[in-house]
Amino acid sequence: MSAVAPTRDRILAASVDLFGTRGVDSVSLDEIAREVGVRKQTVLYWFESKDALVDGVLDQVAAELFVVIDAAVRSASDDPLERIDSIVRAVFRPAVRRPALLGLLRDVSRLDAGQADRLRQRVEPLVARAVEYLGREMAAGRLRRGDPGLIAALGYATLTGIATEPEALRTVGWTADAAGLRKLRDELRGFLRSALAP
Repeated sequence: MSAVAPTRDRILAASVDLFGTRGVDSVSLDEIAREVGVRKQTVLYWFESKDALVDGVLDQVAAELFVVIDAAVRSASDDPLERIDSIVRAVFRPAVRRPALLGLLRDVSRLDAGQADRLRQRVEPLVARAVEYLGREMAAGRLRRGDPGLIAALGYATLTGIATEPEALRTVGWTADAAGLRKLRDELRGFLRSALAP
């Protein structure tokens, strides 16, 4: 992010990268301040505590996810398999460009109960939309019938598993780089298409 970006945005961007590569607990506010080129007091001006900064990072990542998914839905055809494919590609795109997001997702799984609950509340409307959409398309016979809630949960678990269980993926020769993410994305797209075709 350029030096002309607002200070708050630069703090959030640096925090995503540092938290994602080293873990939330391993990064201090002093380190974030140094990375941004400001004093710690400036970080505390924008975020009253490290917990508030983590909440800000989660808000930003959740908001970006909403934008990415909405754009994918709007640009996809009416065919449900094409729409799901478009969403999977869109969700993977930021992770391919910015691998620290996967590390952040891994670290989010270790949040304290309050932060985990706030993250769940941020993501809940997105999950509800997915479940409603899958249910509607299944009822119309355009997707294979199944439990839309479980299908959405399996998709989410697959995406979070990429971040939280990289060692399991490495045992089958997968590497956590851009090429590996693209290969995994394509395998997931093919799997979902086969599993949901009517």
